[in-house]
Amino acid sequence: MEEKHTWDKINQWADELDVLKAIIAKTELVETNKWGGLIYTYHNKNILGIGGFKSYFGIWFMNGVFLKDPARVLIAATDETKALRQWRFQSKEALNESLILQYIQEAIDNEVKGISHKPQKKEAVVCAFFAHELQKDVAFAAAFEKFSLTKKKEFLEYIASAKQEKTKVSRMEKIKPMVLQNIGLHDQYR
Repeated sequence: MEEKHTWDKINQWADELDVLKAIIAKTELVETNKWGGLIYTYHNKNILGIGGFKSYFGIWFMNGVFLKDPARVLIAATDETKALRQWRFQSKEALNESLILQYIQEAIDNEVKGISHKPQKKEAVVCAFFAHELQKDVAFAAAFEKFSLTKKKEFLEYIASAKQEKTKVSRMEKIKPMVLQNIGLHDQYR
């Protein structure tokens, strides 16, 4: 059987991660491999992940912002982090199994109750300049309609984000041949 990858870039936390896995195995969570590491799910919903980093190993709860956190151990990794919360450890001795299981159970209970962060949808991009170009050129409009919603949005944002009219014109000149050849704006990076 192929070994699953864990986030432990410098391989110094193998024993500690095994202890965490053993604790998590006592729950209803299912171990999966996503985004290059171990993620634990409940009814196909991501609940938590584990991994090792330079100075710590830890658990991150996908909707940790909703956990009561009585031990005050959860932190947001960055200022921009919305719902995810980390619990960092520096040693096996720091692992409190009963407390970890309590946090995991609360995370599962929250999922069952539907308590989770829902990303806000961005408003649809509207660009009159782009709409006018589509109306002017039937072939361009037909080719544009073949793209996925994501690729359409990329093109729209690219044109709409230009502040000056001359920039919009030059960007349109750049993308028109791409659209006609069915090449997405960022295809070269995919």
